[in-house]
Order: sequence, then C-alpha cells, then structure tokens
Amino acid sequence: MEKKEAARHRYGLIGKNIGYSFSRGHFTKKFQELGLDGHSYENFDLPDISDFERLKHDLGDIQGFNVTIPYKEAIFPYLTEIDEKALQIGAVNTIKVAGTTLLGYNTDAYGFQKALEPKLKKHHQKALILGTGGASKAVAYVLDHLGISFSFVSRNPKPGQFGYGQLNSDVIKKHLVLINATPLGTQPNVTEKPPLPYDDITEDHLLFDLIYNPEKTAFLQEGEQRGAIISNGLRMLELQAEKAWEIWTEQSNENR
Repeated sequence: MEKKEAARHRYGLIGKNIGYSFSRGHFTKKFQELGLDGHSYENFDLPDISDFERLKHDLGDIQGFNVTIPYKEAIFPYLTEIDEKALQIGAVNTIKVAGTTLLGYNTDAYGFQKALEPKLKKHHQKALILGTGGASKAVAYVLDHLGISFSFVSRNPKPGQFGYGQLNSDVIKKHLVLINATPLGTQPNVTEKPPLPYDDITEDHLLFDLIYNPEKTAFLQEGEQRGAIISNGLRMLELQAEKAWEIWTEQSNENR
C-alpha cells in the first residue's frame, strides 16, 4: 500500500535583519520534541513591509507567522481581521492563516505580564518605558492593566513623554520600574545601553529588558551592580511563543 505523505505545516517570522531569530530555534526544537515531522519554521527577512504583499499572495502551506521589529505596527493594513486586544495595544506579533484570511493577534502582552508579575514588589508603582515602538505598546497595555502608572521615554519625545535628557535623579528615584523596549544592547552591540543616570538606581528598582541576547545586557548589568532586581526578555519570548502556538493550533481560546 502506498504511504501517504504527511501534510506540511509551515510557520515563520516576519521582520528585518532577523538572522538571530529566537522564534526559529524555539519552534524547530519544539517540533522535534513533539515528533512533528511535517512542521517547519523559517525566517522571512523583509527589507520593507511592502514585500509582505508578495508573500501574502503565495501562502501555500503556511499556517502562521510571528512578527517582530520593525513591523508590529506596519503589518496592520495587510491583515484581514485584528483581534480586539491587538487593536487596543496597537501592535500585532502573531498572525494565524486561515485559507486566504490573515488574523492578527498580540501575544507579547501575555508573555510580558506573566514574566513581569513574579518580579514585582509592592513599591513598584511607577514605571518608565524606554522606547516607543511596537513592543513598548504591549508593555504599556500590561502596566495599565496592573495599575502601574508609566511614562514613555523617547529620543524624540511627544507631549507627555520624557526625553532622555530629562531623566534626572528625581525622575529615576520616583520611577522604580525601568523597562528597556529599545534594541540598545542587542548582540553584537553589547556595550550599548539607554542613556540613563545609572548611579541613581537602587536596590528598590526593577530593571526589565525585552532583549534576551545577550543574557545580561549592559542595561541589566548596571542595575545588578546597584542591587536592583533584573530580568531579561527570554521568559517573555518563551511565553508569547507558546501562546502563539495555541492560537495557531486552536488549543486554547484564553487569548481571544
């Protein structure tokens, strides 16, 4: 009897300059551990978001995408439907492909909240979000949900935001949660870090870096040297990836 070929299930990451790709390594290992021989994960490195149009019209056996920097916001016009939470956040990092329908979700918020909550202390009531890109929007959504007041910090601040030059001793001492949502410090530029008055950081601070490579960024090292609680973005990435997998395979409706 002729052996029937197993159906193929392709997944991938949409981004720019994404050779490092946490997602590809994570899902490739997952597929191997689960014995999912027909499953694969690849990078779709797009020089411009307009290049997604060609990919969109030749989906083949692609079941879903993750979306990373710098396209979490720019992907919106290419989607058929967007989940309510992703709309509220203003960023999409997960796409489920259902025929020709592309459904956008945000699992960053889920991952960030589950990774952050075990680190929080009662005095962590005010936060600074360093950066204003797509990832920062999920961070803001979670902080708002947790009742932690926050301000954005930007190189080009808008009304109501801080510029880095405004981050004096008083500001740092009032904001005991510092979250790096910029790419500063990512491999290979490991000596880079947001320009903060690090000497004003104390053991009462919590520093969370969305970066996972290197394991301990220059930003986190500065906090650790001063006794602050620190956390990188690896656990957040693992959690958001698992939530994306649930959406793709419809194992849970918790994120909907």
